Amino acid sequence: MAEEEVVKKKRTRIKRMPEKVATAATQIEGATEFVAESHVITDNTPPIPSIPISDEEVVMETIAEKLRKSSEEKARKKEETIDAPAKESEVIDATAPTEVPETSNEQNKESHKRPEFKHNHKPEEKAYEFDDILKGSGVLEIVQDGYGFLRSPEYDYFSSPDDIYVSQSQIRLFGLQTGDTVEGPIRPPKDGEKYFPLVRVDKINGRDPSFVRDRVPFEHLTPLFPDEKFKLNGGKSTSMSTRIVDLFCPIGKGQRGLIVAQPKTGKTVLLKELANAILENHPEVYMIILLIDERPEEVTDMARSVRAEVVSSTFDEPAEKHVKVASIVHEKAKRLVECGHDVVILLDSITRLARAYNTTAPASGKVLSGGVDANALHKPKRFFGAARNIENGGSLTIIATALIETGSKMDDVIFEEFKGTGNMELQLDRKLSNKRIFPAIDIMASGTRRDDLLLDSNTLSRMWVLRRHLSDMNSVEAMEFLKDRMEKTKNNEEFLVSMNG
Repeated sequence: MAEEEVVKKKRTRIKRMPEKVATAATQIEGATEFVAESHVITDNTPPIPSIPISDEEVVMETIAEKLRKSSEEKARKKEETIDAPAKESEVIDATAPTEVPETSNEQNKESHKRPEFKHNHKPEEKAYEFDDILKGSGVLEIVQDGYGFLRSPEYDYFSSPDDIYVSQSQIRLFGLQTGDTVEGPIRPPKDGEKYFPLVRVDKINGRDPSFVRDRVPFEHLTPLFPDEKFKLNGGKSTSMSTRIVDLFCPIGKGQRGLIVAQPKTGKTVLLKELANAILENHPEVYMIILLIDERPEEVTDMARSVRAEVVSSTFDEPAEKHVKVASIVHEKAKRLVECGHDVVILLDSITRLARAYNTTAPASGKVLSGGVDANALHKPKRFFGAARNIENGGSLTIIATALIETGSKMDDVIFEEFKGTGNMELQLDRKLSNKRIFPAIDIMASGTRRDDLLLDSNTLSRMWVLRRHLSDMNSVEAMEFLKDRMEKTKNNEEFLVSMNG
């Protein structure tokens, strides 16, 4: 009987287990809600009451313990998320002054708001002003669309990355033309722009823009005979060549001179000495040395020997480049003369320039002897004919070399076309250069038209006597006689006085 009662009790306990499990789950849920409402679980919090169980109910107790731990962990995480802003505000308030003035409730509410960190935002960068900081200059070349670019002499006035854009409105406002030397501030290019644009025009050809706007075009200026002589005698650059040229072939402002030379007679060296003498005695003159179809080493030597603007197009360049370089130099010189400047162009050589124009000129059907087109020499004649002395100030002097006896019929035809256009001619003799007598100048074949306007009456009368004396000698004897007498004197005035004695 006792065993049967024990079995009945066990069966009764097993039947009541679902009810106990449900009761335990209800108690656990109540404890979880209590923890969530209190937000804080401390060590003093009474544990969730457990139901005494027997050995068979260990599984139920383990499940209840796990549920309690998970509820505590969830409550702890929720508490951390709620207290985080409060801790942050405490840290911020710790840096503020300890004494807090009495404020209203609204101010207290505003003070508890999350602060805005304005200093963390990057301030807006202002556009840097480049006005009057970047300066640019160059020679203007106007394209077909109406706008233009300032070309740099460092690139021989060809298009380059250093070109400066000039708008069409600026060209119209100041009456700019191709060849004008423009100076003014520039700014960096913006998005979509390729070149530095010109902001403002400060100077045009060294003059104020208001003065240049009312200038007279070059073609309408009145040309005169040269009446102011370039002083080639005296100074450190004085040489035997410049002293002889100064006496027998004086060069004036506005002279149109030809140096007629055979190959290897020293024409390039003579040009170099003339350039240095003019620049030393006349610093107000703007000089351009134009080298067409020359050797590259001669271009470098000329640029290092003469402190002037050297513009070149070597023999390995196409004829189109020769023509473009000559045209931009021609336009630049005319614009400077319009503004009253004295300009000197030393061209080496006009024969090669005429050959380049003959190559690029369209065929007209009329061909002269030597293969020269009838219309090809018009533009080089315009270039050479631009040399003139202007009545009310300003002059353009062009000293060009012409090649003869090169074995080419074309060179002889070109020389004959230019022979009567100049008002000064300097002949170089191959016989003198073969004997290494320099300068190899044929004195009796050289001379200047209207030299009475350049020399004073006393010097002119003595030169007539000297020429009459040298007329009986050939070129070699005359040059040796002059060199012997000039080496014994310091300057031409002393030489003329010694000849009178």
